[in-house]
Amino acid sequence: MFQAFLNIFRISELRNRVLFTVGMLVVYRIGFWIPLPGVDQTQITEYFGRAAGEGGNLAASQFANYVAIFSGGALGQSTIFGLGIMPYISAAIIFQLLGSAITSLKELKKEAGGQQKIQEYTRYATIGLCVVQGIGWLTFMRQAGLVYLNWVNNPLFWLAGVLSLTAGTIFLMWLGEQIDKYGIGNGVSLIITGGILARMPSAVGQVIQGVGAGTITQMKIIFLVVAFFGVVAGAVLITVAQRRIPIQQAKHTRGRRVYGGGKSYLPLRVNHGGVMPIIFASSLMIFPSVIFSAMSGAAGDATTSWFARAADFLSTSFMVGEYPYILVYIFMVYVFSYFWTTVQFNPEEMSDQLRQHGSFIPGLRPGPRTADYLETVLERITYVGAGFLAVIAVLPMVVNKWVGVDQQVSAFLGGTGLLIVVSVGLDLVQRIEANLLMRNYAGFLGGGGGEKRRGPRIRSSR
Repeated sequence: MFQAFLNIFRISELRNRVLFTVGMLVVYRIGFWIPLPGVDQTQITEYFGRAAGEGGNLAASQFANYVAIFSGGALGQSTIFGLGIMPYISAAIIFQLLGSAITSLKELKKEAGGQQKIQEYTRYATIGLCVVQGIGWLTFMRQAGLVYLNWVNNPLFWLAGVLSLTAGTIFLMWLGEQIDKYGIGNGVSLIITGGILARMPSAVGQVIQGVGAGTITQMKIIFLVVAFFGVVAGAVLITVAQRRIPIQQAKHTRGRRVYGGGKSYLPLRVNHGGVMPIIFASSLMIFPSVIFSAMSGAAGDATTSWFARAADFLSTSFMVGEYPYILVYIFMVYVFSYFWTTVQFNPEEMSDQLRQHGSFIPGLRPGPRTADYLETVLERITYVGAGFLAVIAVLPMVVNKWVGVDQQVSAFLGGTGLLIVVSVGLDLVQRIEANLLMRNYAGFLGGGGGEKRRGPRIRSSR
């Protein structure tokens, strides 16, 4: 592996792409430290420190932790990259869902410049989402007393804050496009991964402090290390796992020659939804906490009426890590796993494509029978994939609640962040591997050394 890493710097084009990607990520981390104007950073640090001390159960703390996945925690520090790349991802998801429901968008995708047009619409939608989310976040900071007093009633606070957050997201979107063009890997995914990995040193520091204070014992350290490597290995396994369906190509006779008749496989991913079901489920689970907390606060003392007791019970039950919260969370992960798989994969279209290419599944007639078979197989493997996603999603909450490990540390034992890092890391390694093998160098999975592989010798006959 070390030789393969050195081979990257022996290829000028690959070396330049890797260095350009690293440079863009460094620029992203520099912008992470530029604060918003008018915001008291000391008050924000104390506020979210208190929220973390309460187990992260406050609605604002849950929202900040959710956005921190896509911004590296910049929202909790209110920097110009506070919203991160999240509005762009939300806009892309919205248009992807609309593309499967609206006929005009379906037809637009099939046109020559249709994808570029949809990309343009996505950028416009990103600006709108930035403005809405920026106003909402600035309103919360103003009401929570996290703004300097001389900026509270100043219109420049709203103008500068919304423009800074919007410009920060647009800059990150442009940064991701530059990585796609001149770097290596998916730019937006690498930005998200950089933000997630940037929180790891702080988590390690908290573990060291816990060991020094005596709150984290040796058994907890062993459990954290074993659980981390086990979950990462499981995430890699389920990410690359496939259900291969045998495909037979029909034979075609042209003149005296017979073409086709080859065998291949149709790979169906076990975790076809990727990380999207967890993103959908975690974003929607914020609303019950907000609603029930507001109901409990409005009802007053829990001993006065049945409504107050019910509101207090629901507010307590839907705190992060509580048993009812986990059950509903698992149910939502399953629902969105099937939903996202349905959006991404259409068995009828796949059956038509196989028939058009002269291929079929042995033992099944092309058409409805093939579509029904693909749908049945997809339902079964989605059930397994959704079960794995549910375990990954609830594991950090279980470790935080029952093992007593800090939320920032337990976040690296599962959840959205871990799946994103694993999937992006696998994609990056595969891209670099392809570039190395294309130039006859030994890759990460090869057993060769650092020198270029030589092709077979061809003897010339005289």
